[in-house]
Amino acid sequence: MPYDTNQSKVSQEEFEYSREMIAKLSGYFESVVVGQKSLEASLLTAILADGHVLIESVPGLAKTTAAKAIAEAVDGKFSRIQCTPDLLPSDIIGTQIYNRQTSKFDTVFGPVFANFVLLDEVNRSSAKTQSAMLEAMQEHQVTIGTESYNMPEDVFIVIATQNPIEQEGTYPLSEAQTDRFMIKEVITYPIAAEEVEVLNRIENHAFEKKPPVMTIADIDRLQEITEKVYVDDSIKWYISAIVTATRGPERLLGPQMAGYVKMGASPRASIAFMRTAKATALLNGRTYVVPDDVKQMAHLVLRHRIALNYSAIADRVTVENIIDAITSTLKTP
Repeated sequence: MPYDTNQSKVSQEEFEYSREMIAKLSGYFESVVVGQKSLEASLLTAILADGHVLIESVPGLAKTTAAKAIAEAVDGKFSRIQCTPDLLPSDIIGTQIYNRQTSKFDTVFGPVFANFVLLDEVNRSSAKTQSAMLEAMQEHQVTIGTESYNMPEDVFIVIATQNPIEQEGTYPLSEAQTDRFMIKEVITYPIAAEEVEVLNRIENHAFEKKPPVMTIADIDRLQEITEKVYVDDSIKWYISAIVTATRGPERLLGPQMAGYVKMGASPRASIAFMRTAKATALLNGRTYVVPDDVKQMAHLVLRHRIALNYSAIADRVTVENIIDAITSTLKTP
C-alpha cells in the first residue's frame, strides 16, 4: 500500500463505538426490511456521510419501509411527502397564514422540517415543486415569505424515490436537482426466497414497530467520526481523475465511447466520492480509504450525474457502461 494508513484521526474508542452503532443500525434495518442489501448499504453510507439519497425502482419494493425504519431506529423525526402533479412548494416547506386575531401572518412549517424526509415518487411532481427542495438540501434552510428558517441542526437527510422515467406521468428531475443527491441507488425485485420471507413475517406480525436502538446524537457522533477517516492525497487524485474523465472522456475512452456522453459530473461528484468513500471504509472496518472504496461508490455517485445522448439510447449503452469503462481504464493508485 503506497500511503501511510496511520494518519487517521479516529481513535480506537471511536472506532469500536462506530462498529457497535453500525451493527445496531444494520440489525434494526434487517429486522424490518427483507433483502435489499444494496439499499441498506446505500442508506447507511448516506447517513454516515451526511448526504441525501435518490432511489429508483418500480413501486412496492419497500423503499418507504426502509426510510421509515432508519428514522425509527434512531428515534428521529420522520416525514413522508407523497409527490403528485398538483403538489405545491408551500405543501413541502410551509407558508404564512393570516391570523385575524393578531392581524399578523403566522408561519406554518411544512413536513420538510424533520430529521428524515421521504419524498415519495418525487418525479411525479412538477419542476416548480421539485425546486422547493433545492435550498433545503443544499443550504439546510428554507425561505418562507421574506424569512429564512434553518433545518434541524443535528441530522437532516432527504430520501427521495422516483419511478423509472419510462413510466407515464413522470417529470425528469433537472440536473441541478439530481446533483444535490449524494448517491443514487437503483433496486430491483426480490428473489423468491426473500418474497417468501416477507410473507412469513407478515403472518407472524414481525413487522410491528420496534423500539429505537440509538439516538440522533449517536448519528451526529458517527458523522463526526466518519469525517476523521483518512484519505491519502493519491486517493484524492484518483477521485479527481475519475470525475474529470467524465467531462472529457475522449482522452481516455476513445471517440466512439466518448461520443455517447453529453454532460459530465460536477465538482460535487468529487466531494460525494470522498465523503462516501470515508463512510464505506468505516462500514468495511477501516479508518482509512483504499481505492476499492472509491470504486465501490462509482455507480452510486456518478450514475445520476452523467448525461448520455440519444445515440447511447439507440445503441443500448448505459451510464453504468461508461462508468465501468472509466474505472477499468484509469490506473489505480
